[in-house]
Amino acid sequence: MTTPLPPTITVNGSDRPLAPSTDLAGVVADLAPGLVVDGRPRGVAVALNDAVVPSGEWRTTSSPRATGSRS
Repeated sequence: MTTPLPPTITVNGSDRPLAPSTDLAGVVADLAPGLVVDGRPRGVAVALNDAVVPSGEWRTTSSPRATGSRS
């Protein structure tokens, strides 16, 4: 029996392990903690399935891990 590979996310063309966060805001905070200012990431854009997700929707948008989507 093979062990399943951990989920990954593509960030600037490189695959990285996907943190267990359940929304996009958590994923961004996990991947770029140095860009979080006053609790909000700054200078970050997120696309999910090739569509940009406005930062105001990050807390209500499930992470790729939760949905099986491509980021």
